[in-house]
Amino acid sequence: MGARRIGSEREGVWDVDVRGTVTAGFEPVRDAFLRNFEHRGERGAAVAVYRDGVKVVDLWAGTRDVDGQVPWAIDTAQVVRSATKGVAAAVPLLLHQRGQLDLDAPVGTYWPEFKAAGKERVSVRQLLAHRAGVPVLDRPLTLAEALDPVTAQRAVAAQAPVWEPGTAHGYHAHTFSWLLSGLVHRVTGRTIGRWVAEEIARPLGLDLWIGLPADEAHRVGRLGPVEELEPPGGGALKLRPKRSVTEAYRDPDSLTRRAFGAIDPKPDENEPAYRAAELPGSAGVSTARALARFYASTLGPVDGGPRLFAPATLTLARTEESAGPDRVLMVGTRFGLGHMLHGPASPLLGPTSFGHPGRGGSLAFADPESSIAFGYVTNGMRKTVTADPRAQSLVRAVRASLGD
Repeated sequence: MGARRIGSEREGVWDVDVRGTVTAGFEPVRDAFLRNFEHRGERGAAVAVYRDGVKVVDLWAGTRDVDGQVPWAIDTAQVVRSATKGVAAAVPLLLHQRGQLDLDAPVGTYWPEFKAAGKERVSVRQLLAHRAGVPVLDRPLTLAEALDPVTAQRAVAAQAPVWEPGTAHGYHAHTFSWLLSGLVHRVTGRTIGRWVAEEIARPLGLDLWIGLPADEAHRVGRLGPVEELEPPGGGALKLRPKRSVTEAYRDPDSLTRRAFGAIDPKPDENEPAYRAAELPGSAGVSTARALARFYASTLGPVDGGPRLFAPATLTLARTEESAGPDRVLMVGTRFGLGHMLHGPASPLLGPTSFGHPGRGGSLAFADPESSIAFGYVTNGMRKTVTADPRAQSLVRAVRASLGD
């Protein structure tokens, strides 16, 4: 694919060389991908789509670093923020599939210290569905504390819930990392990053890490903010927020601010120490191709590789556990057992879709009904939470390619 000169008088003009492949019929995805550079301020990104276990879209363009000139390469990876949660959520589902984890057992069965402060009856199911009531910490963690699994897991284990567990749900933006890590370590004896590497990434051949190895750091681009080049449109949670949402983000005492501020000061996601940390809620590093291939493998075999989810596990992944007003995000959200489900606040491909967005851009999911798996990563962070307009334009293009 050739270069296109895009930009504006204000932004300057540059060439974007869209590289990769598109199977006949999926050209709308290529066109939408290019429009993101032309109209939505994209600086560097990649998108991949599988259908029925076959890769039908694999595109990349722009620069590796949001503020750089080095071209995005075929193997460029990025920090994908909360899109990591969707990969991490597969771990407890697979442990359950193998008979190692009872979803309805109290978390304290596996992690006795977690019983503290009124959490003795919190179930694994509630923890995964953002119903445990611990989206915040009474004292935010420093970066050093957040990156130390012993300290961070001890903090969430000691934390008192801010609502009665099981009676409501609210997005556990940062604490999900330490809750899930603590549980997995006590069930398996392995860290969650090691488990993902040994049981998911290596068997499937994925360029995906929860805890970036030092010898892969050269492939990872720098994240940074990008501004909108077009008037705000529909489909993004933060483009036209409700007054209650705006106020929640401004109020330092709100659950919203406290949940997203559980690490204080805010970490620099481009720092090697942050990328190397095993934070399954926020710091995974991946290519778009790896995310799409991961989700394709939840639906069935890919290139002769293993199928991750048995049919019963696939049903669990797409089954609603939480729905309605979210006490942290302040909008209606839907969650399964760690995955976000399709809904107005986080549109995926359709009613059967499950996956997870990353705040500010990235998105990955599977849709069992259409046998589609999707992955999108970017280095340009926008002020979106669950529905970035660039990702949404690509999802709409996939839908159009299917004739829907």
